[in-house]
Amino acid sequence: MLRGLTIRDMLIIDQLELEVQPGLNALTGETGAGKSILLDSLGFVLGWRGRAELVRSGAEQGEVTAWFDLPPGHRARAVLAEAGLPQDDELILRRINSRDGRKTAWVNDRRCSGEVLRQLSETLVELHGQHDDRGLLNPRGHRSLLDVFGGHEAKINATRTAWRSRAAARKALDAAEAALAQMRADEEFLRHAVGEFDALDPQPGEDEALDSRRRLMQGAERMREDVAKAQAALGHDGAEGAAGDAMRWLESVAQSAEGHLDPPIAAIGRALVELDEATSGVAQALDVLAFNASELEEVEERLFAIRALARKHETLPDDLAKFCEGLRAKLTALDQGEGNIAELQADLALAEAEYTRAAEALGKARRKSALALDKAMMRELAPLKMERAVFETVFGTAEPGPEGMDEVTFCVATNPGASSGPLNRIASGGELSRFLLALKVCLTGTDAGVTLIFDEIDRGVGGATADAVGRRLAQLADKGQVLVVTHSPQVAARAGHHWRVEKRVEKGQTLSSLSVLSNQARVDEIARMLSGDTITDAARAAAETLIAG
Repeated sequence: MLRGLTIRDMLIIDQLELEVQPGLNALTGETGAGKSILLDSLGFVLGWRGRAELVRSGAEQGEVTAWFDLPPGHRARAVLAEAGLPQDDELILRRINSRDGRKTAWVNDRRCSGEVLRQLSETLVELHGQHDDRGLLNPRGHRSLLDVFGGHEAKINATRTAWRSRAAARKALDAAEAALAQMRADEEFLRHAVGEFDALDPQPGEDEALDSRRRLMQGAERMREDVAKAQAALGHDGAEGAAGDAMRWLESVAQSAEGHLDPPIAAIGRALVELDEATSGVAQALDVLAFNASELEEVEERLFAIRALARKHETLPDDLAKFCEGLRAKLTALDQGEGNIAELQADLALAEAEYTRAAEALGKARRKSALALDKAMMRELAPLKMERAVFETVFGTAEPGPEGMDEVTFCVATNPGASSGPLNRIASGGELSRFLLALKVCLTGTDAGVTLIFDEIDRGVGGATADAVGRRLAQLADKGQVLVVTHSPQVAARAGHHWRVEKRVEKGQTLSSLSVLSNQARVDEIARMLSGDTITDAARAAAETLIAG
């Protein structure tokens, strides 16, 4: 609920403060006094797009501050949380417009963007008037208004869920079809590549093993010659034979040496054991180094083939087996692709059927609610002296979407036999005002915490019709807060709070001011609205009668 508005240096307003009350608040004044400027200023602080030049002549900047009550659970709190802005029971919006056109905004003393202000405004204020395309006149919002009237939230949520499932199924099918098409384009390459891998069958670690074997064989001939010499030097004709001879010679005289030869004999024995191990090792090495030229050729051929395959696929030799597994998996997917596509197509068909059921159920509920709304509108139009008019909610087919397949337009025929058409094209100014008011009365009860503003919605009506408009506005205000800018004395008389906007000339400048009307001043203002500049006793009496109701 709007609690107050402060305006400084905006157009012809130097300084103005408005404290709005619950119930019906009326702003009156002569044409050009500044009532529309006050609404422009409110729209400015709410982030609405409006006039480009708002700063008062001679001032460096204009500033508007608005403050609202924000009870727990108010929709604005979700916007504040999303934007990371502080929350309190009072919401203060402030916006400055510099003469160079720069605009700066704050929410609860925290800087924010104009977009955040606009998001907040949608939860705080509704503006309705003959030229308002943000509210009831916008056909794009008629379906949402009907849904609120009918309480279709559960069916809308079911339709949204089905739409998301349908979209997910479509996305999965499209992705699978694209992947299958790509694999088909690569099929010849995949089958050839897997054939190459199957023929070569590279194993992890094989590159290193082959390279080591190759280097060993490349140096084996020279190494074998030296190893053979070492074998000869260690064998029976070499060190082993000489040590054996020494052992026999010493053992033959050991008994006569009184034990002095025992340690050398033992040492030679140990040496013979070590020499035997060395000779065996050398013999094994000779066996390893024994190869033929064709074996080296085979090793080199396989090593080079593995490395060439790794370069071809831009991977490491040890990763070739894993890379082949990936290619083989693609081939398997390709071979199974048709079956997967069929399954995904079936999933999509089920999802589409579920969405169609949900959307049709929502459409059926909408049509039922539309009949109720049409009847409610006809009941409201009669007191507004439009009992001969016809209001009809017309359905068309829209592109399927998360909220169904229905296109909804509020249409009217102003007289019997007249053609019906969209609300914003058929009704004249005065008729349009009454249609909008009746529609808002029918739709009210769903806008808790939202301030309703009606900008000269009573234009073009008078007498009993204007009185009916005033009564409907008062009815709306009983459930919340309504601010009406009006030239109708019958409407102003229904207000619980009344302000007069007037302009004055001060030091050669035209300025606008706002004053709260006392009971007597209110009588005089309504009398002026009835009779013009000259206020007569009869006009005052008529004004008092209107106020008394």
